[in-house]
Amino acid sequence: MEMKSALTIKGLDHSVETSNGTLDILKGINIEIKDGESVAIIGSSGSGKSTLLGLMAGLDQHTRGSIELYGEKLETLDEEGRAILRGKFVGFIFQSFHLLPSLTALENVMLPNELKGEGSANDRAHQLLEAVGLQHRLSHYPRQLSGGEQQRVAIARAFASAPKILFADEPTGNLDSKNGGLVEDLLFDLNKEEGTTLVVVTHDPKLAERCDRQIEITDGEIKES
Repeated sequence: MEMKSALTIKGLDHSVETSNGTLDILKGINIEIKDGESVAIIGSSGSGKSTLLGLMAGLDQHTRGSIELYGEKLETLDEEGRAILRGKFVGFIFQSFHLLPSLTALENVMLPNELKGEGSANDRAHQLLEAVGLQHRLSHYPRQLSGGEQQRVAIARAFASAPKILFADEPTGNLDSKNGGLVEDLLFDLNKEEGTTLVVVTHDPKLAERCDRQIEITDGEIKES
């Protein structure tokens, strides 16, 4: 049985206006990512990796071309429409964690489902924090957690709403090798258990090699290996 597409990108260009004129960040990109696949986006700093990830997730609007996420063309949606689509399908893990400092670990993980008004938010958050080995840190605030622990909370939060696709921007970039390895294991374990499509921007060759395939971006253009 052929896997259906999670994400299809055709003829994608993205440019920004600067004081020196138009800067072309992404040029002529075509990508298809299957449902349940794990894909690493690799390349040097400034090559356009994080920009591409943000466009895929609908965090910004691309200049030309088409991005289709689970049957919805992002270029046909306004900001509110893209936000609704992200709430339905997307999870996101940032390098800098982006936890809310005034909320405990448990409350941070509960937040996505509470915003949706789902009554199972507490049970789901407990389950995920146990899965990432933080059942003893439920009432701790981000400032009381190590970098590795904060990233594990961020992973649990990203999986809380059971996203169909998870975008991760340098998820091990701020971690030491031990915590980085643990976070990698968690990503792929949860990916398999939840059946989530995984798209990761990374400089870490070990993390990239664990994905089903790698897509290299150089000077804003895609080269798949």
